[in-house]
Amino acid sequence: MITKYASIFALMQFASVLAFAQTNSATPVTKQAAAQTSESQADTEWISYRNAYRLMIQFEKYGKPKHLIQNHFQLVSKNGGPLPDNLQLNLVSKSMRLNLPLDAAGRASFPLLKSAYDENAELVLNQTAGQVNFQSRISIIARSDGVYEIADLRLACEQALAYVKSTGDARISARSCVGVRFSYAKNLQQAGIKFRGADMQMHALALQENSAFPDESNKAYKIANLRFADTAEKGQLLAQQAPIAIAPLFE
Repeated sequence: MITKYASIFALMQFASVLAFAQTNSATPVTKQAAAQTSESQADTEWISYRNAYRLMIQFEKYGKPKHLIQNHFQLVSKNGGPLPDNLQLNLVSKSMRLNLPLDAAGRASFPLLKSAYDENAELVLNQTAGQVNFQSRISIIARSDGVYEIADLRLACEQALAYVKSTGDARISARSCVGVRFSYAKNLQQAGIKFRGADMQMHALALQENSAFPDESNKAYKIANLRFADTAEKGQLLAQQAPIAIAPLFE
C-alpha cells in the first residue's frame, strides 16, 4: 500500500547499496543510477535526481494501459527490517528544498520537475550510510469506497505484470498473475475484508503477518492475500479499512 538521510558513497559503493532484486513489482534504481561524491555531503545519503528521474520517467512514458496501477519512489531497509524511525526524504537543489512525504510502506510520489533536473538536484536522506535502498514500486490503486470488482483486480494485476516485464527483467518473463495482496498496519485487528467465492458466498480473508510486497522480507504488516482461483469471475471484494498498499501477486 510512505522520510530521512545519511553518508555519501563512492561510485561502486553506491551501486552496491542501491542493488535490490526486481521480482514482482519493484524496479531497482541501480538500472540507471550512479553515485556522485561531494565532501559537503559527508553526513547524508543521497542519489542524483537525474538518475532517479530517468528510472521513474519510464512509467510516465509507458504507452500501454496503466489506469489501474501507480508508480512510487520507494525506500527499503537494506537489512530487510523496518525503515529507520523518523525517516525523511528531501529533494534539494540550488533553488528548492522539497519534502517528499513517505507513506507506511516507504513510498513517495516522485515529482518530475524540469527545474530539478536542470539543476542536477539530489534526493537526500537523514540516516546513516548504507541503511536504505532505493527503487521504483508498482502497486494497484486503492478505491476510496473499498469496493473492488474481481475483474478489475485481475486487470490491474495484468497491467502491473505487463509494465514490469517491459522493464526487461527476464526472471519474471514466464510468470502470470495469481492474485493480489492487501496490506495493513501490524496492530490492526480486523480489516473487514471479504470476497465472493466460487460458491457465490461471502468469505472473510484471514490476516497474517507478512511483507507488504512479496519480494520484500520485512514482515512488519498485516496482509490478506486474495487468489483469483478462489474467487468468482464476476465477484467483488469489499474492504472496510483502506489498505496501506495493494500489491499484485505473480507466480
